[in-house]
Amino acid sequence: MGEEVEQQEFSREDRTRYREKVRRCLDVFARMLRESRFDADYPMTGLEIELNLVDAAGDPALKNVEALEAIADPDFQTELGQFNLEINVPPKQLKDRGFTEFEEGVRRSLNQAGDRADQVGAHMVMIGILPTLSAGHMSPSSLSSNPRYQLLSDQILAARGEDIVIDIGGPERLRTTTDSIVPEAACTSTQLHTQVSPEDFPAYWNASQAIAGVQLAIGANSPFLLGRELWRETRIALFEQATDTRSEELKAQGVRPRVWFGERWINSIFDLFEENVRYFPALLPILEDEDPLEQLESGGTPSLAELRLHNGTIYRWNRPVYDVVDGTPHLRVENRVLPAGPTVADTMANAAFYFGLTRTLAEHERPLWSQMSFSAAEENFHVAARQGIEAHLYWPGLGQVPATELVLRRLLPMARAGLDSWGVIAEESDRLLGIIEQRCLIGQNGASWFVDKFHTRSGNGDGDRLDVLRGTLNEYRGHMHTNDPVHSWD
Repeated sequence: MGEEVEQQEFSREDRTRYREKVRRCLDVFARMLRESRFDADYPMTGLEIELNLVDAAGDPALKNVEALEAIADPDFQTELGQFNLEINVPPKQLKDRGFTEFEEGVRRSLNQAGDRADQVGAHMVMIGILPTLSAGHMSPSSLSSNPRYQLLSDQILAARGEDIVIDIGGPERLRTTTDSIVPEAACTSTQLHTQVSPEDFPAYWNASQAIAGVQLAIGANSPFLLGRELWRETRIALFEQATDTRSEELKAQGVRPRVWFGERWINSIFDLFEENVRYFPALLPILEDEDPLEQLESGGTPSLAELRLHNGTIYRWNRPVYDVVDGTPHLRVENRVLPAGPTVADTMANAAFYFGLTRTLAEHERPLWSQMSFSAAEENFHVAARQGIEAHLYWPGLGQVPATELVLRRLLPMARAGLDSWGVIAEESDRLLGIIEQRCLIGQNGASWFVDKFHTRSGNGDGDRLDVLRGTLNEYRGHMHTNDPVHSWD
């Protein structure tokens, strides 16, 4: 979505031609699934982390252009807001100390980039939502300079036909309106990629959907927005509302939202792309010259650019990905559930838990999704977003159970077995899953630490509300730089 785009306006003819091209891409994709050889012999995993930028006081620093110039590393890219960056970590296999290489590479890149960004007054923070954001930052002027972001904002607002309403209740209540999608920039996430074969994709996607609530419960890290204490993972509600193209009337009619958990278990990756085409009009109807059928029949690999771009404007929490590397197509599950942070160690522990657990569930002889309704998985997802590590979730055979108990009793052994299947060495599994175990035993993740520390500081009279949020964020940032897991923070 960060690629440059020249076209800024679209005609009715553009949209008609784009719909036809996307449908042609879908037909070619269906044929490729039947006939083509997708790269899945040595599956890779990937990692992307979105970051926030703050100044010395802890307020948002609208300096991503200056920071990127100082960092001068192609692995770092712009994100939607001027107070955001993203690091794309080179993909790796998990066997042969893959997690150690991941962690060492991320820490090295972040430390180098942080030192350089510090020189322009932009300090990097891994947290799901910056708690010091204010209403003044929620304006179109905070969007990154890449014209595609403004174009996307304009198209979402045009489709909606009215200002976007943000209405989130929790311990406190926030209701506000906005005339751009810049609130989406407040949401910074960790994205985990799993390369799979077409045959295995449904099981890995279904498994990812089934555990999304568990991921949120133990990994929540977004408890404040615009100074209000809301959901433990407020990022979920904010992202759902900030990119909603539906008016109130369309919601009442049951029109599907573009930020979408989904509505059913799947039998093929084709199901998801077909839903995209059937349910969602184009936001960015940009046409490429390639004829996908001609490219396929000539022995090449189609890029399916229109299908991929359309997929990139439908924000599933577990998104299907079609990509081409060195002329060979491959498929990935992109897990977009987790917030950023709190530390690289916590991020890698979350990744190990996800990669291990989904592998075990995907390969189990009796699929979990045959025992659990899709609506139960979706309910888990939103309960966990609201309550975080204190959530009670549904699990087949156990009923409603504390998320921490579910992880300790049932899911950690499954995650360990899955990591064994990936070829992860015992030393890495012990260390990373040990972080998840301690987080559950102690009952402290990023969101709970921040809320508890905020209330302690407030009770001590450490200034007004914004001062307390700044002080808590700066203390958080100090802990983040130690790379000590959040369960060990005092």
